[in-house]
Amino acid sequence: MKKLILLLFISTQMANGQDLALVRMGKIYGYITKTGAWAIPLKYEVAKSFSDGYAAIRQNGKWGFINTKGEVMIQPTYDDAKYFNSGICVVAKDKKWFYINKKGEMISTPPTDKYYDFDDGLAFFRMGDKIGAINTKGQIVIQAYYQAVKPFEGNYARVKQNDKWGIIDKSGKVIIEPAYDDIGDYYKGVAWAKLGDTYGLVINGKFNVLPGINKIWDFDEQNLTYARKDKKVGFIDLTGKWVIDPKFDKAREFSKGLAPVCINDQWGYINTSGSFVVQPSYPDAEIFSADGLAPIKVKQWGFIDLTGKLVIPAQYDISVAFGFVKGKQDKGFIGGVARVKKDKRWGFLDTKGNVIGDMWFDNAELFSN
Repeated sequence: MKKLILLLFISTQMANGQDLALVRMGKIYGYITKTGAWAIPLKYEVAKSFSDGYAAIRQNGKWGFINTKGEVMIQPTYDDAKYFNSGICVVAKDKKWFYINKKGEMISTPPTDKYYDFDDGLAFFRMGDKIGAINTKGQIVIQAYYQAVKPFEGNYARVKQNDKWGIIDKSGKVIIEPAYDDIGDYYKGVAWAKLGDTYGLVINGKFNVLPGINKIWDFDEQNLTYARKDKKVGFIDLTGKWVIDPKFDKAREFSKGLAPVCINDQWGYINTSGSFVVQPSYPDAEIFSADGLAPIKVKQWGFIDLTGKLVIPAQYDISVAFGFVKGKQDKGFIGGVARVKKDKRWGFLDTKGNVIGDMWFDNAELFSN
C-alpha cells in the first residue's frame, strides 16, 4: 500500500496516443502506462477503457469523458456512455440514446430503433426489422433493407437478406450476392460459404464446392485457413487446395508461421509445411503474438517462444480482448504487454516476464488509447 501511495504522486509526461490501462484498487479507478507509472491517479468511482483518445468516467452518478492527460473534455452529464470511435460515441440521457461528437455536440441521424457503435467511419442503424448504415455526419450510406449485418472487417461486411448471406463493401455495393446459408469474411477476393449442407469457397463470384468438408474457418495472413473433413482438421489455401492434410482433432490460425493444433487432447505447433515445431504436449495453446510469444497451458498459463522454449513460467490466468481492441490475437501479448491474473489479482507482464510496475490490482483492463 505504501508503494501504491508513493506511485500515485509520480508525475508522468504523457504523449497523445499513448496506450493506457484502466485499473481498479478497491472501488476506485485510475490509469497506468506500459511502464507501470500512473498516468491518471485513482480517483474515479467508475471508468471505462480509452478508445479513440477518450475514456468515459462517472462522477456523482453521471458520465463524461477525459483525454489521456486526464483532462475533462466532456462534462459528466450523461446517464450512460459507450466508447468513442471515428470521433463519435453513443450516450444516454433522460432515457434516450443518441450520438455525440468529441465536443459533446449531438449528431443528427435518421429515425432509428437502435443505436450501434461506430467503427471506422460507419455505424449500423435499425428501422423496423431492417438494418442499414450511416456515416459520421449522420447521413445514410447504406439503405436499411438487410435482416442482419456483421461488423465490417476491413472494407467488407457480411449481410443477410431473405434469409441468405452475402458480402457488401462500405459503399453498400454487393460484392457477393446474398445467396448462401452462411458465409465467412471476405479476404483477398475469397470467402468461404455454405449452401445447404455443402461448403466451398466463393471465388470471383462463383461457388466452388469442396467435397467432404463440413466446416471452414476464416482465412488469415498466411493465406491459409483450417477446415474439417471426416472429423479431422487440416489447412486449405485460397483456391481450396489442401496444403496440410486433415489429420488434427482441432486447430487454430497461423501466426508468425506457426499454428496450434491438437492431437489426442494435446496441443502443439506446426509450421506451414505441416511439420511439428513444438510437439503436442499441452492441454491448451493459443496463437503467437506479434512479439513471438504464445500462451500455453499446463495447469495454468505460461508463454513459449517460437522455438518452443518456455520463457515465462506457467503460473497465470489469461484473458481475452474486448471487441473494441483491434488485433489479430485475442489472448496473451498485445502490443508488448500481457494481461494476467495471479492469486485473484490482475497485472501485466512484459515480454521478459517481469510484472510491470511490480503491481497487482483488483481489476485491470487491456491497454488502449
